[in-house]
Amino acid sequence: MTEHREMSADSEDGYGRNSTGILPSHVLKRLIAAGREIIAAEDFTAAQIQPASIDLRLGPKAYRVRASFLPGPNATVEDKLASVFMHEVDLTQGAVLETGCVYIVPLLERAEFSTRVAGIANPKSSTGRIDVFTRLITDRAQTFDRVDAGYHGPLYAEISPQTFPALVRKGSRLNQLRIRHGSPQFGDAQLRRLHAEQPLVDRQPDIDGGLGLSIDLKGHGSAGSRRIGWRAKRHTGLIDVDKLGVLDPYQFWDSIEANNAGHLVLDPGEFYILASSERVAIPRDHAAEMVPFDPLVGEFRVHYAGFFDPGFGLGADRRPSARAVLEVRSREVPFILEHGQTVGRLVFERLTDPPPEAYGTGLGSNYQGQDLKLSKHFRTP
Repeated sequence: MTEHREMSADSEDGYGRNSTGILPSHVLKRLIAAGREIIAAEDFTAAQIQPASIDLRLGPKAYRVRASFLPGPNATVEDKLASVFMHEVDLTQGAVLETGCVYIVPLLERAEFSTRVAGIANPKSSTGRIDVFTRLITDRAQTFDRVDAGYHGPLYAEISPQTFPALVRKGSRLNQLRIRHGSPQFGDAQLRRLHAEQPLVDRQPDIDGGLGLSIDLKGHGSAGSRRIGWRAKRHTGLIDVDKLGVLDPYQFWDSIEANNAGHLVLDPGEFYILASSERVAIPRDHAAEMVPFDPLVGEFRVHYAGFFDPGFGLGADRRPSARAVLEVRSREVPFILEHGQTVGRLVFERLTDPPPEAYGTGLGSNYQGQDLKLSKHFRTP
């Protein structure tokens, strides 16, 4: 067991045993207590701190805008808002964000990053699984979901529900921020060594620019189910993002059963929840991200969320126990997915220290050991 060293204000190694990597929960808590790197307009809550990330909270106002935008290197988000602003939405008592609309929400948190500290954001798993497209924006940003090293300034969420109207309020947590110290490199050779030490998948790994994941279209889930996925219905009721386990899944989703051919036709514009063939496990001192898959191999997009916490899928016997649940949307044309087809790759990165508690261990983690699973807003079908 690595001994955690106390952080000094100016020590390079105060971020953990490794000088570079993603900061784990106990380091994040120390930074927050010291008012360093990430601060907020209101006190942080314990529920915001995940094993290797911080949940970000919506502020009291949202701005309906005509179109998505990036401010570019010479402008702030507020500068650009003036040209696309439509109306203001009060979130203090809760408000419905409508499908097909774009909203900009100032977050309660802001970054005060040091020169070697940067951030990477992504939607929370439950946000992606209800097809709410959420991205982080900073002042002078040229890309979404990235906070540059040394950035001092506000953070904003761009939110666009795609299928279901979403009821949100001040304090709702739709995306999360990983904070990285330095720029660690992690290639395929290291990934092979990591798999040899701790199996990452329950079969021979496909390692080439990350760890390949394939699609299950034969229904290898628990209890012998033939269900291979869910297709979102249109024109449903709204989803309150802060209420868990209350919705009837069949009011929002159509179940998809396996067919003898072992394939699935993705219809353009439709949203699907599917699962990987592989069971995966993330070591306690690493995290992983599902990267956008090469569009040359198919007209579809997989996985809005894409962040796998340390300890995700790590069973009691240290064997891979959880499938990756995939949010899938076809592009302009129908596309046939075949069983076993590679649909994404996991890119791994080490932490500066293992967190005291990994995903699933006393944290109320909703997706540990999952098979095909809808977001936590729905009752178990």
